[in-house]
Amino acid sequence: MFIIQITPVFAQEEEEPLPPPRRSRAAKVGGGGGFTPVFLFWSVDDLNANIPSNAGKFDKSPMLLLGGQGYAYIMLLDNLRVGGMGVGGSTKISTLEISTGVRRDSEVSINFGGVTIEYVIPIFERLDVVPGIMLGGGGMGIKLTRDQGGFKNWNNLWSDFEFNSSTPNVTQKLEGTFFVYQPSLQIEVAILRWLGLRAGVSYVGMFAPKWRLDQQFDVAGVPDKINGRGWIITSGIFLGTFLF
Repeated sequence: MFIIQITPVFAQEEEEPLPPPRRSRAAKVGGGGGFTPVFLFWSVDDLNANIPSNAGKFDKSPMLLLGGQGYAYIMLLDNLRVGGMGVGGSTKISTLEISTGVRRDSEVSINFGGVTIEYVIPIFERLDVVPGIMLGGGGMGIKLTRDQGGFKNWNNLWSDFEFNSSTPNVTQKLEGTFFVYQPSLQIEVAILRWLGLRAGVSYVGMFAPKWRLDQQFDVAGVPDKINGRGWIITSGIFLGTFLF
């Protein structure tokens, strides 16, 4: 008698690799808006070259600009969107002469905004690359203050206004207006269908300036290099429609 023994053999199951993220093929619709803090590496050296030695110098740390942006897909061309943005911020330096008690403050403010045109390139379901450009206007303000110190009295202020031709306390404000362009490259991630994050780089350029003193007088001879141009590190948090 022959006994045939059958031993079951189980094939070893191989682990299947996870599929890669799916590319997003659907055209973008809707829109969004949000908060966009940015860091501007502005042309500080050109301004420092004009500041007197007893008034201090601006350091090269970036200026924080706060603002926002909104956009909507126009549907005439897939993934093309149009919107608007604006940001602004300031920085300040101060010096004090111990011997005379004179304090000098220099404050620079930069702001700009305009129309944005962006084209969204879907990479994966939740990830987009967004080249774009902003065209608009902006300004740069330079506020110079010299204070002799001491107690300030209401009656003395009016007396100085009437009689004193060499007022020790002086405030002057220069304001320049510019045409502005800002090409950019952003990376956007959809965290939820209504929440997205952004990070990227851009460059802001300013040209054709017009300068005024105390909002009254035209100022000639301002060097062309005095403006708020520079590289920008961008960020943002947006609420809107983010399909994936």
